[in-house]
Amino acid sequence: MPRTVDHDERRSTILEAFVAVAVREGLHAVSMRSVAVEAGISLRLVQYYFESKAGLMQAGLTMLEKLSNERWEKRSAALPEPPTATEILKALFVEALPTDRQGRDFHLLWMSYAVLGMTDAEIPNRVFVEGPNRLLQRIVSLLKQGQVAGELDAELNADNEAAILLGLVHGLSTAVIIGLQSGETALKLLTLHLDRLKRSKV
Repeated sequence: MPRTVDHDERRSTILEAFVAVAVREGLHAVSMRSVAVEAGISLRLVQYYFESKAGLMQAGLTMLEKLSNERWEKRSAALPEPPTATEILKALFVEALPTDRQGRDFHLLWMSYAVLGMTDAEIPNRVFVEGPNRLLQRIVSLLKQGQVAGELDAELNADNEAAILLGLVHGLSTAVIIGLQSGETALKLLTLHLDRLKRSKV
């Protein structure tokens, strides 16, 4: 009997190859052919699963976001029960900062995709906008959760503070990538800002 093809596994293999090429050579240098060579499969198969380079890049970025969220969930699940909003946010900081290979790959490709999306008309910007927007809404929800629990200042504007935190995460992540800050210092700075949002002691 012919072997049953696992399409999800094959897609994952192609996307892993895409990430490997993009990180090693730069997103601008990625081609469907180079990904096929990296994956050890035919160009035809890459074209079958991903019709265009833009589609391949979008799928790759979405995969990295999914994996990052799964690692954040795993970190959060390991916290003492029930975890506080600030503990979950600190778990996000640890996951988001590019201090390991996965975090570095994700941040490098996200920055590259953002730049390429502004210069290449074939690449829509919704992927690198939608991802941060989803994260922003999760941070807003966690801040409001902390306010309800009396953990954070009830007078805070959760939407504004979430935008500030997300900006700090992205900015400090870039600082870590280029060697301006260490991962340890960046985490301390994010934690310092989060601590400033806590409910004032009476």
